[in-house]
Amino acid sequence: MANSALLVMDVQQDIVGIADDGSGYLPRLRRAIDGARVAGIPVIYVVIALRPGDPEVSPRNRVLTNAVRAGLFTEGDPGTEIHPDIAPKQGDVVVTKRRGSAFSGSDFDLVLRARDIDSLVVTGIATSGVVLSTLCHAIDLDFGLTVLSDACLDMDPEVHRVLSEKLFPQWADVITVEDWLKTIAPH
Repeated sequence: MANSALLVMDVQQDIVGIADDGSGYLPRLRRAIDGARVAGIPVIYVVIALRPGDPEVSPRNRVLTNAVRAGLFTEGDPGTEIHPDIAPKQGDVVVTKRRGSAFSGSDFDLVLRARDIDSLVVTGIATSGVVLSTLCHAIDLDFGLTVLSDACLDMDPEVHRVLSEKLFPQWADVITVEDWLKTIAPH
C-alpha cells in the first residue's frame, strides 16, 4: 500500500448537515483518517467549491444548478468548509473541484502523479455523487480501488446499498473501515 492515498471527498459542513443520518458516520471516517496517518498513507481531501457568481455552472447541469439554487458550494462560505470533526492536518492535501468527480475541474490527477499514487481508498458524501463519479473516472485511469462502504454516505440508503453491494464490487474492493484498518495496521 506504499502507493495508496485515502480520499475524503465532499465531507463539508453543509453536505454533512444534509446527509448525516446519525449513524456515526463522522467518527467512523475519523478512524479511517487516523489509521491512514498512522500507517503513513497520505490523506487527500477533495471539496467542491464554486466561484462567487457561479461562472462555471451551465444551466444544462441539473445537479450544480439545483445546488446553486439551494445556496450550496460557494467558495469561501462557511458551509463549504471541511467538517471540523475530520479537518485536515498540516501536510494533508486539499483539492478543490468544480464538478462531481474529484478529477473534474481540479488538479487532482496532477497531485496523484506527483506523489506516484496508483491506488485510491475512497470515502465521501454522496455515494451516488462524488464517490460514483470519481470511481468511474479512476477506473478509466487504471487506479487500484478500494471503497470503504461505511465511510461513504448517501441521502438515499437504498441507492447506497445497491451501489456498495452490486456495482462497486465489480470495480473495487469494497470493505468496511474496521476491515481496512486491519489490512494497514503495522504487524
